[in-house]
Amino acid sequence: MPGIKYEDFLDLDYDPADSELVCWFHVEPAADMDMESAASRVASESSNGTWAELQVEGSVTDLSATAFEIDGNTVGVAYPDELFEDGNMAQVLSCIAGNILGMKAVERIRLNDCEWPEKLATSFPGPQFGTDVRNEIFDAGDRPITATVPKPKVGLSTDQHAQIGYEAWTGGIDLLKDDENLTDQTFNPFEDRLAESLARRDQAEEETGEPKSYLVNITADANTMLDRADAVSEQGCEYVMVDVVTTGWAAVQTVRERCEELGLAIHAHRAMHAAFDRVPNHGVSMRTIAQVARLCGVDHIHTGTADLGKLENEDTVGINEWLYSDLYGMNDVLPMASGGLHPGLVPELMDRCGNNIGIQAGGGVHGHPDGTHAGAKALRQAIDATMEGVPLTEYADDNPELATALDKWGTDTPR
Repeated sequence: MPGIKYEDFLDLDYDPADSELVCWFHVEPAADMDMESAASRVASESSNGTWAELQVEGSVTDLSATAFEIDGNTVGVAYPDELFEDGNMAQVLSCIAGNILGMKAVERIRLNDCEWPEKLATSFPGPQFGTDVRNEIFDAGDRPITATVPKPKVGLSTDQHAQIGYEAWTGGIDLLKDDENLTDQTFNPFEDRLAESLARRDQAEEETGEPKSYLVNITADANTMLDRADAVSEQGCEYVMVDVVTTGWAAVQTVRERCEELGLAIHAHRAMHAAFDRVPNHGVSMRTIAQVARLCGVDHIHTGTADLGKLENEDTVGINEWLYSDLYGMNDVLPMASGGLHPGLVPELMDRCGNNIGIQAGGGVHGHPDGTHAGAKALRQAIDATMEGVPLTEYADDNPELATALDKWGTDTPR
């Protein structure tokens, strides 16, 4: 449009329309910028502005974003719906978390939160199952479902991996899980691991009378992930796992389409998320990453341990609440707590996060002095005790696996 300038992107009296995507940023202006100048440049660069004043011939659609609120270092920006391509998360993120993160006009900038309008949000599929996996797949009732990663997470042979899975499943674990860097390596090939693990899964189901499943990592290029999803379905598994950040959201959307055809749930590993969210005043928050994951259609995602585990966490509880929230009828997402958990932390974890979660413990299962089977039993016993309102030390009187775990780890948070 003729004569567009930075100041045209700032209107502190503006009231965003319901149809607009509203984003909330933490902004620290560059030394030679005031907040209003920086905010106007955020809105400009993330929509249809540029550094030079434009003189455009003819009519141009007005797709300008508006910086409408400044409160300290918090800036609200409203984006017109027409700016976005429906159902294209890569394009949306290129707008709201693209060039603006590298602008010289800001010393630091962080996308903290989004308010998604109905038209844009519902152009994405959302989760196929969400928290319903607890009962549709596992008949878990009100308790959290459980998962474990064989340790060490890479280096085990296929036979070792499947055997550890069997020991965990028969000890009471619901889900065996690959970790983020196990895909199709020579020491443990994907197809062999899938077949052998599911054979032991079937044996564990027969012995325990409980449904079990496997979060097998299909992460690769998009075409290979589709082939692997097909193989997972053919082998009778209910899940795939995808490293959603390193894979990219466009690939996640492609996998989501195939998984709906196959009836598979998607477990989202968030490896690399901290490259975006760990620095508190720059990047993209885990809250926003979780929102994007829900829209793109994952059924589980790791959201931290509410500061109880070994990893840095943001607002785990607040993120979980958003994942459960009503979003135009879209299915919710099951938050997975993982990273340095062991049986002694279960009561506090459930007190902070509730029961509608998954609890994943790796070292806290396999590091049990009596081995994986005992470690799995101890984790399940800790959950059962918490569900029954019985202190762990009391429950341990009749459950030696839990007693041994408490003797080893107590209720301390590892580092």
